[in-house]
Amino acid sequence: MTNKEALLAFYEKALTVNKETDSTTVLNEILSTDFESKGSTESKNKEQLIGQLKFFWTLIPDLKWAPQDIVNEGNKYVVRSLATGTPNGDFMGLPTDGSKSFSIMTIDVHHIVDGKVQEVHHLEDWGTAMKQLKS
Repeated sequence: MTNKEALLAFYEKALTVNKETDSTTVLNEILSTDFESKGSTESKNKEQLIGQLKFFWTLIPDLKWAPQDIVNEGNKYVVRSLATGTPNGDFMGLPTDGSKSFSIMTIDVHHIVDGKVQEVHHLEDWGTAMKQLKS
């Protein structure tokens, strides 16, 4: 798998709920064994990220991450994407019933070598999601 193929699989076959693809299998194929996901204040290893995503896939059964822009320099890829979904359950402390959806922008910087995602720095606009779900 090329670096760009791994990147697209991350969004289209792993982050996005897809009934035709086992997202956990895809993540195990494209994330390196020493993978690290870095947010503003915390980091997750491969197993922790997969665990968090399994929770999201259950809570947000229509979760979709759609890349809007991809910028590449060497082994670094910057992706601006649109994350959408309709949560049904406790969403970050907010009770939801599946009647309201969110649509937010996300930014990720990936380091990919030999078709394996080694590291990602990410920001998601969850504040906007919460506003959309409350209104």
